Amino acid sequence: MNLPAPLLDKDGVRLTVDDAIATVSLTNPDKRNAQSPALWRALGEAGRALPGSVRVVVVRGEGKSFSAGLDRQAFTPEGFDGEPSFLDLARGDDDVLDATIAEYQDAFTWLRRSDILSVAAVHGHAIGAGFQLALSCDLRVVADDVQFSMRETSLGLVPDLTGTHPLVSLVGYARALEICVTGRYVHADEAVRSGLANVSVPAAELTDATQDLVAALVAAPRDAVIETKALLQGASDRTLDDQRTAERAAQGRRLRDLAGMGD
Repeated sequence: MNLPAPLLDKDGVRLTVDDAIATVSLTNPDKRNAQSPALWRALGEAGRALPGSVRVVVVRGEGKSFSAGLDRQAFTPEGFDGEPSFLDLARGDDDVLDATIAEYQDAFTWLRRSDILSVAAVHGHAIGAGFQLALSCDLRVVADDVQFSMRETSLGLVPDLTGTHPLVSLVGYARALEICVTGRYVHADEAVRSGLANVSVPAAELTDATQDLVAALVAAPRDAVIETKALLQGASDRTLDDQRTAERAAQGRRLRDLAGMGD
């Protein structure tokens, strides 16, 4: 079988596209796909490189873990080659620090775009930034060996890569607070029960289960999927009456398009 050539392959991130399906792979298994600023920039670049034909993005990690989180080299005085160390950033201007963190966050937010569905296929460790990357996706298929953990608070930090909003939305404030403050592991069975994961399967079946879900997602008409995702994404911020209005508007657009009366 001929695999498609990568559209991007740099700094621990590989992007391949096969028609409507894109796969973003973390490709540093020797370090359990530990994350760095360069990796985050590559993730953001992957999002910008997606062709318009892509409907579903699968995020996965090579090797034994999805991602073990932030590379601890970030906290050393020397940091990463060619990068300001986190210690230098902390000593610098507040505006620069804020802008730098915002740039890091951009690597995660594009997975929520309304024109795509994103699926995290998670196995092994998904810690800190790895947990937040999985949370950035719309759906999560997990292997039965998965270990989610939000370790930032235990290190004297806070989760800042956009994971707190989906975590609270999925499991509620009290459970999210407990998960973050204790830094404990959330295993596959709890992940499914609490809503963190859509389904858990044996590790050997993770790829097949993800492919089955992706096939079901691309089977639905694209425009209806986009409208439905937008409706659901905004539902928690709307009143019931506002949601009813949004539903009517969306359905009106769909009916006009189906009748050949769209703009």
